[in-house]
Amino acid sequence: MNHTELTQTHDGTELVHLAMDDGSGVARPGVVILPSFLNRGPVEIDHGHRLVDLGYSVLAADTFGKDMHGLDGGNEEDRGRAFEEMNKRLEDRGAYVKQQQAILDFAKGLDSVDETKVAVMGFCFGGLCTLDLARSGADFEVAASFHGLLKIPNFATQKVKPKVAVYHGWDDPMAPPADVVALGQELTEQGACDWQIHAYGGVGHAFTNPDAGKLEIDGVSHDANAAKRSWNSFVDLLEATLRR
Repeated sequence: MNHTELTQTHDGTELVHLAMDDGSGVARPGVVILPSFLNRGPVEIDHGHRLVDLGYSVLAADTFGKDMHGLDGGNEEDRGRAFEEMNKRLEDRGAYVKQQQAILDFAKGLDSVDETKVAVMGFCFGGLCTLDLARSGADFEVAASFHGLLKIPNFATQKVKPKVAVYHGWDDPMAPPADVVALGQELTEQGACDWQIHAYGGVGHAFTNPDAGKLEIDGVSHDANAAKRSWNSFVDLLEATLRR
């Protein structure tokens, strides 16, 4: 498996992405991973490895910049910095989604990626960014949000082109049931071609992250069953969509 750090500068911020592929030199269907509020970390890299093993090429994105690498959710100072960076971007999601589009375009330009077969997945804040990218009218095949924030956008939206899959813990305090219903209504009104929402009972936020407990936030915890079920569903969707 090849691991290559690739630098992209967007709007004055130097981003250092991690590209992962099988080293064959063959363009494979691609998956862009947008990270949680802690920026790229073990969860994103682990899922990237799994995807490469399944025959995909991966770009595990850096969205906050190279000065925000290696954040530890168990460290109060790191958490504070991460929340501050996330909240700044939430103020103007219409501006921030342009960065996600630039990252998508960057991934499509990689030799290891078939630009006609690309999915985007995201965790937590990255789940929101994935949905916002779809809402912006971006052209890609699958948008998958794992325990993502679901707040309605504060920018003008376009027709949603990708298939949308949302994997959600019903007890997630950061995305209450009203947000889930609102998202379904929004996707229907926006004419999304194909959408699905999976809600896991008794499951909170960050359920894919084995270290979620380090955050010491009520309603945030790992759930192995939800992690497995959401992963299996996502893999099936990729298979049906990117390998057609």
